[in-house]
This record gives sequence, structure tokens and C-alpha cells, in this order.
Amino acid sequence: MSQLKNRIEQHIEMIATYTATPGNGTTRLTYSKEDLQTRNYLKEQMQAAGLTVKEDGFGNIFGKLEGSNPDAPSVLIGSHFDSVPNGGAYDGPAGVVAALEVANLFQQHNIKPTYPLEIVALVEEEGSRFGGGLMGSRGITGLLREGDFYQLQDKDGISPKEAMQDIGLDPSLPKMRDPKTMKAFLELHIEQGPILEEKNIPIGVVESIVGLTQYEITVKGQAGHAGTTPMDKRSDALITAAKIVSTLPDFAIKEGNGTVLTTGQLNVFPNGSNVIPDKVIFTVDIRSGEEENVRHVINQMLQCVDSHQGNGIEIDVEEKLYIQPKALSETIRNQLKKQSENCGITFCSINSGAGHDAMVFSDVTDVGMLFIPSKAGLSHCPEEWSDVAHIANAVEIFYETAKQLTEAK
Repeated sequence: MSQLKNRIEQHIEMIATYTATPGNGTTRLTYSKEDLQTRNYLKEQMQAAGLTVKEDGFGNIFGKLEGSNPDAPSVLIGSHFDSVPNGGAYDGPAGVVAALEVANLFQQHNIKPTYPLEIVALVEEEGSRFGGGLMGSRGITGLLREGDFYQLQDKDGISPKEAMQDIGLDPSLPKMRDPKTMKAFLELHIEQGPILEEKNIPIGVVESIVGLTQYEITVKGQAGHAGTTPMDKRSDALITAAKIVSTLPDFAIKEGNGTVLTTGQLNVFPNGSNVIPDKVIFTVDIRSGEEENVRHVINQMLQCVDSHQGNGIEIDVEEKLYIQPKALSETIRNQLKKQSENCGITFCSINSGAGHDAMVFSDVTDVGMLFIPSKAGLSHCPEEWSDVAHIANAVEIFYETAKQLTEAK
């Protein structure tokens, strides 16, 4: 176990060095220089574990251990390796590292599975560069169509195709994957909340994942001089956006039932101190364990936006992502609990308030997910931290579960 923990720690520390903001958390945007550094490291580690490595047309990375029946569907284990700006070192990479170590254990014990084992490192789960989030898993499952993928742009107008080619990736490679090639998907993630730490429980078996939607709202007004345009003659996009943004949280609060709403991005144009803003683009993220709560808040948001149209103001609303609440596979949940007991690792059932690639895969295959504690419940910040001993626990559980799933049945 000590060697396993040391390897996990080395992986986490190495991946954390691939950041655009050294000393101020992890900033690793999809198809960036830091992405390339990380993917090269991960591919090397996959090869060292005896896996055959390939990438798809989204840049997702797969390391495959062939089974004795090569045509059988694979058991996939993995997570994402992108980050939010100035995030932490564990959100995503902890799950990829755990998957790598499961593959290493298969190699160490000379296990030849019947069903193939695949380690997967997914791109753009956070949506920090191209918006929406969960891009890698949505692409694999066909939820993100190829044409829509090519239409995406980052804040600088760069398309995914251009960004991929800039770091030597091939966007013409196959993208969507036949669901029949996937027997199951397992993902480890840090909890990103305080429950496990407060209960002093090292493993959470995820029962369900919250439903979520993300919108991009564009408010268009009229630019003008800050000193010469009378107040009653202005069509100020920022003032209108501010009124909407300040109203939206009340909808989630009144909805209750754990419903949350966040405006996380706001861009002002032309962004001059002496220019009346003529355009503002902001995001709205709505989440709840019950789809009806999400739908109700969306309707209120749209009514609020519509009430601010006119008088020189035009507002466009675009839905970037909509995923229903997802219950994960009961069969795999039971297997994870059984293997936790067999390994002598205390666990509890838990629900996820954050979205994960696992929720996307749950539409096409059986999915199981484990959480490990997050120190002080913190995530998406440089202070994010989880104990490598807890990651090692998850590796043990996944290893035993993967052995069962890759056996002939």
C-alpha cells in the first residue's frame, strides 16, 4: 500500500506542475500547452502499464488492455484532466491517476481479462475553454454532434479544430463510440463538499448525480461616451445584465429542495472605463436533484430576461447544456459496496451535487462512481486537497470491481 500511495502522490504532483498559473493553482485549459504536457505524461504512463494508447477526434485518451475476447465490450475507468482557472490539483486528475494504478495492478498481477480494460482521460469536462462542459464524454456518447463541435469557439474566437491542430492532435479521427463497445464506466472523483470529511468516512458510493443546465445570455445595447450621453438616453448592456444577474439567485432560493444557481462568467464589451457597454455575455448554471425544480427556475429566468427586452436592449439566450438527474447503476453500486466491505474500507452512500462525466456515460452503459473526502469541502481553488491514502482505497475497490467486471459472464 505504501508503494501505491507513493506512486499516486508522484502522479498528482507531476500533473500539478502542468499549469499556466504556477503558484496560483491549476489552470489547464483544453488543447493548451499544459494540456499537451499532461497528455504526453499520461500516454507515457499508460504505455508503461502495458496499455495500447490511442486518441479520438476530440483528443480523449484511451489506454487499452486487450481481453482474451478482443471483440467484447470494454470496462472503462477514468476521469478528466482539464481544470477550471486557478483550480486545484485533484479535481479530475485524482480519477485518472486511480485508473492508471488499477491498470498497473492488472500488470503486476499478470491478469489477462476476458473483457478489455480501458483507462480513459477525458477532455473539457469543466467547460472552461469552450463552454457547456462534459465535452469529451458527450462527444464519445454522441450527445455532442460533430457539426456542433466544429462550431464551438473559445473567448478568442478559436475553434476546437484549430486548437487541436495547434498542439498536434488530429480532429479528423473517429469521435462517437458505439455504446456496444462499453460494458461499464467507473469514475473516482473528489467529493468537492464537506460530507465525507465531517463523517470521517473515506469512501462515498455515489447513488445519483444532480441534474444541471447551463445557459449563455448575451445582452446587446448601444455604446456611447461616458461623459456626453445623458442617463435617460442610454441603452447600457451592463446595467441590464446586472439587474438580471442580481435577480436570478432569488429564483433558486425560493425553489428550495437543494436548487442552486450560479453566474460564473461575465464578459463586458468594449470594456473601456469611459465607454457605455454595448454588449455583455454571462453564464447561468442551474442545478437540482429534481428535474422539475430545474425546469421551473429556467422558466422564471426566461421570463425575467424577457421583461428586460426593449428600449434599445436586445437579449439572446442560448442553452449550452442540459442533463437530467441521473441514478447510477444499482448493480455496480452494490459491487462497489461489497468490495469496500471485502477490503475493510468504511463507506457510505452519497449523492453528487456536481456534474461529472459519469452522468453522461450513464445514458449508454452501467456506471459506478466513488467519492473521496475533500479537505474542508473545498474545490475549484488552489486550496483543494485530498489524501492520497483515500485515493489508494479507491484504487483497491476499483481493482477488485474491475477484475469481476472483466471476467467472462
